[in-house]
Amino acid sequence: MNSVDPNRTQMGSPVSDPNRTIMAGAPSLDATVTIKPVQCPVCKTFNPAGMMFCQDCGLIFDRALPGDAFGAPAVQVPVLVDGNGREYPIRPGANSIGREGDIAISDPKVSRRHAEIAYEGDQITLADLGSTNGTKVNDEVVSAPKGLGDGDRVAFGGVEFWLKMPGAAASGATVTLPSNKTAAMSAPPVVEAPVAHWVGEGLRVPLGIGDHTFGRKSDNTIAIADPYVSGRHGVVSVSEDGVTLTDTGSTNGTVIDGQKIEPYAPVAIGADTVIRLGNLEFKIERA
Repeated sequence: MNSVDPNRTQMGSPVSDPNRTIMAGAPSLDATVTIKPVQCPVCKTFNPAGMMFCQDCGLIFDRALPGDAFGAPAVQVPVLVDGNGREYPIRPGANSIGREGDIAISDPKVSRRHAEIAYEGDQITLADLGSTNGTKVNDEVVSAPKGLGDGDRVAFGGVEFWLKMPGAAASGATVTLPSNKTAAMSAPPVVEAPVAHWVGEGLRVPLGIGDHTFGRKSDNTIAIADPYVSGRHGVVSVSEDGVTLTDTGSTNGTVIDGQKIEPYAPVAIGADTVIRLGNLEFKIERA
């Protein structure tokens, strides 16, 4: 009499014994496949799947090497770091700087094409392009092309940055700890209370003293995911004296209390002021 070994691997339909190994068929071709966006290893912007280059900093993905096991990018380039710690990558070759430059600075004191920074080999050179408010390096006016080094302080029309070379940490930059260990702090962090809020369309964004960008890109202080809104639409400036809003040359413009405002012309914003971007309406509430 033939007997069946209950521990033998069986091919075919399910059986009642839960301890038997069942060989299933291949996954269905109709299964849902998740397509993930591509994150740039330099500026960390998420790009649509299939993009060959970063839509923010322009890095060509097929030349980018994968990061290491801890997520650090293998492709490292010099960066300009602003007062908030945000980094602006400097690509090899010539990089224009200005309100409409390769490195875009949304500030009315900065000219459309303010300066140019060239990165060749391990040399970085800065030149002013006849800007209205001038360019300075370590408080010295740039009148001819000038070489830059790690930690140099650069000002475009008074808007300051620090140069950080690959592998170095510049003043004002956010430094990531190289391990998962908890680091002891000499003092607890100070949390600055917001003095105003950007509200409307499901958003309530706290605003402290200083400049806050708004636009469609996710790295804005106020990110508004709407096709009518430009990637860098404008800037809200908050001070002890009040709040102003500046449209930084957006494609579709900004309407304040029913009137379309001129680009790069700051407009005072009150408690009842209605800010309209396409079909979206917002207000700024003082805390």
